Amino acid sequence: MPASSTLQRTQTRERILEAAEAVFADNGYHEALIDEIGKKTSMSKGGLYFHFPSKEDLFFAVMDRLANKLVKRAEKAADRANSPLESAEAALDAVLLALSAQKRLARLLITQGYSMGNAFESKRSEIFDRFAIVISQNLDHAKSDGQISDINTHLAARVWLGAVNETVVHWLFSDGPNPKESAPDLRKLLLASVQMNSNLINPKDAL
Repeated sequence: MPASSTLQRTQTRERILEAAEAVFADNGYHEALIDEIGKKTSMSKGGLYFHFPSKEDLFFAVMDRLANKLVKRAEKAADRANSPLESAEAALDAVLLALSAQKRLARLLITQGYSMGNAFESKRSEIFDRFAIVISQNLDHAKSDGQISDINTHLAARVWLGAVNETVVHWLFSDGPNPKESAPDLRKLLLASVQMNSNLINPKDAL
């Protein structure tokens, strides 16, 4: 395929994904209409299905596109930090702040596909695993440097992201505070969950 054709196809896909993001975020998966996405892109339904074979494929492509942006943001934030533990914290902050900046983005990644059932849960878990890897890798370095206790870093990363998810869901559905406002306290709690505590006694040492 000529380079010009490849570029044109890439640009068309991006235009579709941008329009689909808005429609899915505003309406949820089942209420979103392919015809509405077609109007926003001035494309026929057949043209849209040429690039994305089904509505589900399009929805998941939108989720992947957003996840790619968030993962890159988390990685850049981690790279700018001064220590492994600060890198893990910065990666988490990047995800939290990005979700708290736009309710539309947060709804799309966290809640708008629930009516799809297991397919959405599987995709959402896949995406959050990508965030968890960025965090856990830096926690691994922090553990090697003696900054944190000897813990299961992947589990810790999932716990951190679970706390972020709950904070964002509370904001979306219960008129809770913007996650950005909760970030300082949340950060303290999560850092305390991995840092060494000399006051704790290992049960084995007590025997």
